[in-house]
Amino acid sequence: MTKPKEFKFIHLLLPILFLVFIIGYGLVIGPHFFGIPTFPLEFIFLAAAVFTIVELFILGYKWPEIQDAIIAKLTKGFPAILILFSIGIIIGTWIISGTIPMLVYYGIKVINPDYIYFFAFIIPIIFSTLTGTSWGSIGTIGAVIIGISTVIHADPAITAGAIIGGAYFGDKMSPLSDTTNLASIATEVNLYDHIQSMTYTTFPSAIIAAIIFFIMGFVYPAENHIDSLTNITQTTDTIHSLFNFNILLIIPPLIVLIGSLKRKATLPVLITSAISAIFLGMIFQDYTLTDFIQSVLHGYNTNMAGWVKNVPENINILFNRGGLYELNEAIMFTFMVFIFIGALDIMDAMPKIVGRLFRSVKTKSGLIISTLLATAFTNAFTSNQSATSFIIGDAFKKQYDKFGIQRKVLSRSIEDYGTMIETLVPWTASTIFVVATLGVPYADYWHWQLLSLINIIVAPLLAVTGIGCFYKEKKSKRTKITDSHEKNEL
Repeated sequence: MTKPKEFKFIHLLLPILFLVFIIGYGLVIGPHFFGIPTFPLEFIFLAAAVFTIVELFILGYKWPEIQDAIIAKLTKGFPAILILFSIGIIIGTWIISGTIPMLVYYGIKVINPDYIYFFAFIIPIIFSTLTGTSWGSIGTIGAVIIGISTVIHADPAITAGAIIGGAYFGDKMSPLSDTTNLASIATEVNLYDHIQSMTYTTFPSAIIAAIIFFIMGFVYPAENHIDSLTNITQTTDTIHSLFNFNILLIIPPLIVLIGSLKRKATLPVLITSAISAIFLGMIFQDYTLTDFIQSVLHGYNTNMAGWVKNVPENINILFNRGGLYELNEAIMFTFMVFIFIGALDIMDAMPKIVGRLFRSVKTKSGLIISTLLATAFTNAFTSNQSATSFIIGDAFKKQYDKFGIQRKVLSRSIEDYGTMIETLVPWTASTIFVVATLGVPYADYWHWQLLSLINIIVAPLLAVTGIGCFYKEKKSKRTKITDSHEKNEL
């Protein structure tokens, strides 16, 4: 690299301040006070990236260096982008094959409407824990549950909040989860020590959320009057006329489940599942090869079923989606975020900012709460939990050693106010994915994402009380050996 000019702390802050300004004006001040349309998130982060790149030029960096940093960041993030593409393909193929329709059909018949919100929370927990993916759970079993709730006229916002909370709980507690592993690696903590530490904040939050969702089934019940029952019958009859059901149609989700349990690479597992769905669909369904190709590219559409006339609108809303381009907005936004973060990485901006802002902390509880706040800030303004894990891990782990706090509290905190708040921040990739997949606006669901909202209270409460902070615990010989072995493997 060409040696850059000297830069000051304000130079590190300027890109962040510019991002804060354009988010504040483009998403809050402008729309609410001046009546202008909200700025697209892709534009916001593209503008922030341009601002950062211009600043780097002024500081003396050359374009090849900046370009290499951006490409390096995009290279690291590209697997996540490929997974976004594959999720769209999964949705399209699982629909035309009859997998999702079959699960919706029998779910309508089996799930008691009085407990729809409770099941919407519990089922994604199971699926996400076994698969290690919150996005995959939301995009598959979550799509099924939201479809059922639509049919029985349950509140979509409560249902979406329950689905998201359940999926993120399972993701946090799963040893198969990428964010769980990254938080462990970034802080040099044994994976299962990290998961055990998270139980202190996540389990109480989940129990409280489950109780509330159970009660909500009676406070905001699904409509059980005669019109609703008639609509349910019409819906199930239409679904059955569009698709043929067979027990073998559960093979595509089983492939995802087994592949995750065996810790196989995510992308090949998802593509294999999609291929199996196409193969099974061509055996059991009445659609043409062209229909299957279109479902892979642009998603399923009920117009493909020419033998069914006047398909109800709720069926169209439920099944007309998926395909390679389903998440193109989320994918483009992810590109813009990685460009911005890549440019920031040249100055090592985020670790330096975090270290500077929280260097005056003097107590253990203060350090943990500072970690939580720094994690929330970093995640909210980078929209990237992977980056957040390493930024906060690097910035705080020596301080945890200095204060005598187990690093598994640091790794837990990174997830408590990182992974867990992603769907509470309207501009993150996770929120965009959730809205695109479940079809429920952010403004409707966020206050029903009870797991994260409760966790936001529980995490600092434990820091203040010292409960679950392991202040008196010494690192065991077993853990030291395991950590050393994991470092060698990495």
